[in-house]
Amino acid sequence: MIGLSKKIAFIVLIFSLSCKGQNLLDEKSYTEEDLYRPNFHFTPKKNWMNDPNGMFYINGCYHLYYQYYPDGNKWGPMHWGHTISKDLVKWDEQPIALFPDHLGYIFSGSAVVDNKNTSGLGDGKNTPIVAIYTYHDPVKEKANQIDVESQGMAYSLDNGFTWEKYKNNPIVKNPGIQDFRDPKVLWDAIHKQWILVLAAHDRVKFYRSDDLKDWEYLSDFGVNFGAHDGVWECPDFFSMKVEKTGEIKWILIQSLNPGGPNGGSGTQYFVGDFDGKNFILDKTFVKTVENKKAIWLDYGKDNYAGVTWNNIPKSDGRKLMIGWMANWDYAQEVPTVAWRNSMTIPRELTLLRTNKGYHINVQPVREIESYISKTIKKGNITVNGPKLLVDNKTADFTKAEIKFRLKNLEKNSYSFAFVNQAGEQIVFGINNNENYLFVDRSKSGKIEFSKKFALSITKAQLDRTLKTADIRILIDKTSIEIFFNNGEKVITETFFPTEPFTDFKVLSTVQTEISNLIINQFQFN
Repeated sequence: MIGLSKKIAFIVLIFSLSCKGQNLLDEKSYTEEDLYRPNFHFTPKKNWMNDPNGMFYINGCYHLYYQYYPDGNKWGPMHWGHTISKDLVKWDEQPIALFPDHLGYIFSGSAVVDNKNTSGLGDGKNTPIVAIYTYHDPVKEKANQIDVESQGMAYSLDNGFTWEKYKNNPIVKNPGIQDFRDPKVLWDAIHKQWILVLAAHDRVKFYRSDDLKDWEYLSDFGVNFGAHDGVWECPDFFSMKVEKTGEIKWILIQSLNPGGPNGGSGTQYFVGDFDGKNFILDKTFVKTVENKKAIWLDYGKDNYAGVTWNNIPKSDGRKLMIGWMANWDYAQEVPTVAWRNSMTIPRELTLLRTNKGYHINVQPVREIESYISKTIKKGNITVNGPKLLVDNKTADFTKAEIKFRLKNLEKNSYSFAFVNQAGEQIVFGINNNENYLFVDRSKSGKIEFSKKFALSITKAQLDRTLKTADIRILIDKTSIEIFFNNGEKVITETFFPTEPFTDFKVLSTVQTEISNLIINQFQFN
């Protein structure tokens, strides 16, 4: 009997260990790369990144520079990092482009292709690329001086791969303003001049030049218009044709931090006219942006400092933009170690005239569509409560596009979620009672790194109760970008689950009618 008992105990022990071993094998173990390195959003191989800088296109190549600290994963002495792409989707990181020097750190700025060599910096064989950026002097900052920031210039004769700093820097000296930075340069073809627009605390300042080296002050804009709950930063300025009418209007894009629509960083825009000296708001825009009111380019918490590419060919004709997919409220604390922060998907801007005035619509660049490996069509679906729509046997929600139309909407709330096996979820939808879009990341995974990360639901206010709604979503490992009604409203948010999202569900308790549900699966290998 004793021998039999021992045999039984041994068999039970082996079975138990076998089961435990099987469970251990089944446990999911993810590295930081597995969980958080994006599939189709640019992020540096290592260390800290923030604002996009100096973007231009030449010889079939899109250049993107960015604020970069090569020695740590939090903000430090700023350099210009550099990456290039043939199609705005796959990026090839390059060596650092600009390093700090005796004048200071290299803060944000822009670059232009000087096709006519107006700067005189060309060598007769190569077109000069001219970058203008902010010098930030840490010595003056430590001494509590005001004139900490000035504008410097560098140029490249090999299409932006190596740079030489201009011998007579700085080219725009500080007039006695503490926040005086982020120069955006453009060629004003209408008035035949170079324009430089600078953020100066609570406004922008316009300058002109014939040669990119000597600058003359023109005017200010912004004190009485737009959001002012933070410092203005990273302006962009350009003319655009209005869709269908061909009318020319001027756009000022203006980031600020804090003071965004849902807290922390945000980007607003203005539409008007430019007479070669002054930017004048369009009359349909004046009342809209008086008394600290703003029209936002993106209502999410994670799209900041966005600027456009220079030198896009006329044969293309698009206005292309990219932003930093983070928020200063928590960007230095997000739960990645090897690197910190990503860029948004590059986007196309279009200007429309509506019965309420001018409006910019935003959509992902079309190039992303060339990476679709398969398409799942679910057609028309009607559900009367929570329901699983698509699971991970059908689609991989770490790299996908989801499109659908909501029909016959009532005064109810309609919500959807990407969910994982740990019960974490990123929730989005439409509250048709109070007329807003929303994203809720309060149960999306790791949120404890910052009290501000999931403090409240992100909302984009609508001006009407909806009967139908078109939703387009790009979802990557750690981000969701929602484009509502052809980019009329956009919400960009990041999240950090402990394992990948596997299911796409309806959460609404009311009847939900979905038309033409399409899931596009991306492949990037």
